[in-house]
Amino acid sequence: MKAASKLRPVLLVLVLLAGFYYVTTHIAPSGALAPLVQRLFHPGTSPAMADATAEHGLGAFDLTEAAAAPAFDNEELQNIAVYKKALPSVVNITSTAVQFDFFYGPVPQQGQGSGFILNKDGLILTNNHVIDNAQRVEVTLSDKHKYKAHVLGVDKNHDLALLKIDNVPNLVPATLAESNGLVVGQRVYAIGNPFGLSGTMTRGIISAIRSIRGPQGNPIEDAIQTDAAVNPGNSGGPLLNSRGEVIGITTLIANNGADQSSGIGFAIPINTAKAVLADYSKYGYFRRPSLDIVTIPIGPDIAEELGLPVDYGILIDRVTPGGAADRAGLRGGTQRAYQGNTPVMLGGDLIVGMDGQEIDTPQDLSAAMNAHRAGDEVTLTVYRGKRKLDIRVRLGDAKDQSTGQRT
Repeated sequence: MKAASKLRPVLLVLVLLAGFYYVTTHIAPSGALAPLVQRLFHPGTSPAMADATAEHGLGAFDLTEAAAAPAFDNEELQNIAVYKKALPSVVNITSTAVQFDFFYGPVPQQGQGSGFILNKDGLILTNNHVIDNAQRVEVTLSDKHKYKAHVLGVDKNHDLALLKIDNVPNLVPATLAESNGLVVGQRVYAIGNPFGLSGTMTRGIISAIRSIRGPQGNPIEDAIQTDAAVNPGNSGGPLLNSRGEVIGITTLIANNGADQSSGIGFAIPINTAKAVLADYSKYGYFRRPSLDIVTIPIGPDIAEELGLPVDYGILIDRVTPGGAADRAGLRGGTQRAYQGNTPVMLGGDLIVGMDGQEIDTPQDLSAAMNAHRAGDEVTLTVYRGKRKLDIRVRLGDAKDQSTGQRT
């Protein structure tokens, strides 16, 4: 009797297990339990509806569809026209530079940017910082074909570079407009390859025309400020007017440390690029005007210490023999002194103006020089001792001088 009572729980467990096995293997797969479950958990649903749901899903949805594809409005048509016209001229540029890693040795580093085709011979314009220090440059056209490019020349002062791809058929050159006469509020478009996303177009307006500092601190006169979204990878690509013509070369963004668009982008005016290209076409290199001098920036403290007549300007430390300043009669310093540990020459002419424009800093002088070309004549306003003089100078060519920190 005691043995039978001990076996009852075991038998009960076995019966329950056998029942569970039968239900899960024979009844549940057939869907026979669906109405029962539906009534238990959704008592308001009829068995017929439960059967329909189980067998036929949720049924047809009542959707409202357009009778035909909507027509584009005039603004959309203009956007599409600009994109179709300009896209075949825009290229993606991949530059490869080799950097040395302490542990791994030489390591290839890739960067991306944009550019645009200038002519059917394969000339391409982009930013210098896109290809700077690159050992290999590759260009991808809008049709996805890739070609090795070689660098014909660079103008670091204007952040421009001229590339060339050889023996490429059916190239579509961009149409270059004039950047003189641009006005704030004018609609503009940027096409490029932000974050490697090729063929991306954004739209905005000209927000301002102003002078700025380029990626290397170089001054860019009459830079085009726009709120069109510009991101890493857009550099070197075209900024277009509403006719799909190039008015500028996208060069940088004001990002406050964030590596993405902040709604403030800048482009080099296309007329600056035209002048640089004209020099290259005529001389085979980019000519940069030079005074052929070495200078010292002057502030209030130095001016007071030296007893200068004004507390601003650029003091001429040395004049390059035979250079533009030397030929015009400008004078360098004659008294040796030290600025920190750097030897300098004092007593030279103090430049305070060019063509009536005040020169306070070296950046002012660089900006004024960028408005001219080698061979132009300018009027420098200088202090020689206490005397204020106006001296005519014919600008030289920076290429004619050896390397060094000259203006």
